[in-house]
Amino acid sequence: MISIPEPPSGRFEGDSHLFPVRVYYEDTDLSGIVYHANYLRWFERARSDMLRLLDIDQRAAIEAGDGAYAVSELALRYRSPARLDDAVLIQSDVVELRGASVRLVQRAFRKDCLLCDATVRVGFVAPDGRPRRQPDSWRAAFKMIITQGNPE
Repeated sequence: MISIPEPPSGRFEGDSHLFPVRVYYEDTDLSGIVYHANYLRWFERARSDMLRLLDIDQRAAIEAGDGAYAVSELALRYRSPARLDDAVLIQSDVVELRGASVRLVQRAFRKDCLLCDATVRVGFVAPDGRPRRQPDSWRAAFKMIITQGNPE
């Protein structure tokens, strides 16, 4: 039987979660530049793997009927284009924690060049779509990595 390697899930350096991605042909438009919506995919993957590393089991919460995270606010700014074969690093920082939501700053870099940055609020919602307080263990995990003010 073939052993299947685990997909990369990034790592924490201090309070920041770092998640590497590579630009593939499918990520680009006809001009060879990363299509704008792919930054959203990369940010979502980075957030999901950050939660996984914090032992926040989203799937178990959904299957138990407790609720799920939903993006409630999103602001992006595109600063420089990424291109085919670029190695891109997604940095995620938790900057605000509330009872039912978390606000993050996520940034995409190519080496020292900032490509795109986003401010994202995700809210924990019950199956009926109404806000619900996050589990205490999840809030405790976020408190361990919250960045005071804006990350540098």
